[in-house]
Amino acid sequence: MATDIQISIVGSAGDGTIAAGEILRNALAGMGYKVISFDVYPPEIRGFGKCIARMRITTEQAYSLKHKSDVLVSLDDSHAIPHAGEVRDCGAVIYEQGSIVRLPEGGHMSAHVGPGQLPYPVPIRELSEKSTGANRSRNIVVLGFLAGLFNLPVEGFRKAIGKKFRNKAAAAEASEAAFKAGLDYAAKTFKLDDVVFGPPVSSVVAGATVEMINGNAAIVRGALDAGIDTFFGYPITPATSIMERLATEMPKRGGRLLQTEDEISAISAVVGAGFAGARAATSTSGPGLSLMAEMLGMGVIGEVPAVLFVSQRGGPSTGMPTKTEQSDLHMAVYGGHGDAPRIVIAPTNVDGCYRCAGKAFEMAEAYQTPVIVLIDLYLSNRYETVVFPARPPFESDMNRKPGKQAAGAPYKRYALTADHVSPRTIPGDKGGMHVVTGLEHNELGRPNDSAELHTAMSRKRHEKLKAALRHPDFTHFKRFGDEGPVDVGVISWGSNFGECLEAMLKARAEGIRCAAMKVVMLSPFPTHGVSAFLADCKEVLVPELNYEGQFANLLQANVARQVTRLSRVPGEPMKVEEILEEIRRLAGRKAAQKAA
Repeated sequence: MATDIQISIVGSAGDGTIAAGEILRNALAGMGYKVISFDVYPPEIRGFGKCIARMRITTEQAYSLKHKSDVLVSLDDSHAIPHAGEVRDCGAVIYEQGSIVRLPEGGHMSAHVGPGQLPYPVPIRELSEKSTGANRSRNIVVLGFLAGLFNLPVEGFRKAIGKKFRNKAAAAEASEAAFKAGLDYAAKTFKLDDVVFGPPVSSVVAGATVEMINGNAAIVRGALDAGIDTFFGYPITPATSIMERLATEMPKRGGRLLQTEDEISAISAVVGAGFAGARAATSTSGPGLSLMAEMLGMGVIGEVPAVLFVSQRGGPSTGMPTKTEQSDLHMAVYGGHGDAPRIVIAPTNVDGCYRCAGKAFEMAEAYQTPVIVLIDLYLSNRYETVVFPARPPFESDMNRKPGKQAAGAPYKRYALTADHVSPRTIPGDKGGMHVVTGLEHNELGRPNDSAELHTAMSRKRHEKLKAALRHPDFTHFKRFGDEGPVDVGVISWGSNFGECLEAMLKARAEGIRCAAMKVVMLSPFPTHGVSAFLADCKEVLVPELNYEGQFANLLQANVARQVTRLSRVPGEPMKVEEILEEIRRLAGRKAAQKAA
């Protein structure tokens, strides 16, 4: 029996909502289920903001979270009540049975459980206090209740709890007691809903490893597996955990990491380290990327390999630092002064974060230019079960060596070659002395602003990047769904593509001829492949999480084709139903036109 269940745990900051979600998803992933999870948390400190741990558990491949949850757990009714309507018919609502404080009218969850939903009032606070002497383990009590109610293997939860509190013996002991209290209470509870977990299905090949990991952690693993040497960064939400994880892992592998005083210093150091031959990177978000623009240009004109991991959040300015958005696309592709082409790649899932992070170092060296890996908060914080190969699929050195030179011939760092990529030496290499500045230069690197040279060097910097569209073992774009002509084609990028794919699959199930394409290589743009896809589509839908339709702008700048934009800025992932409804409308409109 296939399993496809979504559980949402809602509470206030300080309730342990996110910790409960972490234990639950690790336990279920450890049992062999596929899990996709996204946590929502506020910028406020304890006691104010809403936290949501939301996860979808499946035995088949899933690409996004569902519009409706099967189970809602309330750790704080004031925050959970607005989400009661998100529970499907015959779904379960688990909440605190009583209240020790006077509640305002309508302030208890029991008054908000819908006619088709099944209520499970549980004395969560009482069970926590009786089992541990405190109410701070309410989050673990509900995990025990979930395990008991849905007959899930207890050992998986105990392993996940032990992992969470492995260095806190007292907390681990209290959690064991709280979990058992919830489990025992579930044994006395008559199950009413139709939420049923089927057995997990394992499809892992020998030698591979499976991990429950989020996008930022996957980027870290990709960078480490690609052999990152140095990292310079300045903390900023939602990219900070990339630096934090690398700070722990890099010293174990002989790498070096430095937290700089600001983003300008960070990118300057990355360009310097790249010039010196290191695999160097930084991480930031939109406000930091804008500060890095000038030195990004230095990396372009100096033809220095550099990798930037950029996680977008709601903007402009400080904007909404804990909300997701895809509104830094224009800045990533075009931001900066002068003609400063760079490679921009955007993974669409957590596995893609790993692969793009490693491939970014290959591309930076192969084409001697900065590479931006563009994700967003939704992907940074989204957890998925990922199967990692036994051997990292990344090349350790993609530099073009100068080879043997004629005696007495000067080394030309910026030689104009047939493919526009020059031989590269590292400072200290014999016979490789050359000049690098931010000024326009001749083939030797010496400053020269003649019209002919500026034209030639500008062409060199642009033309060499076209080879990135054929970089080996990299998915530049990919089509899904129906082959050949379709009524509606959905094309998107980044974290939003999972919702687009789910919507396309639902549309096909309704009999609409439909296909979807993800575009991973945003700069240079894969015009040929995208044009071929669009030629098959009677209608083209472009859903994305920004107000202007930035990807639609980029698409239309490269491919002359009218598209329908679906641009939203809710600060949250786009709903599958919203995209599906637009597909239906476009397909119906086309049918009506035919009838006319």
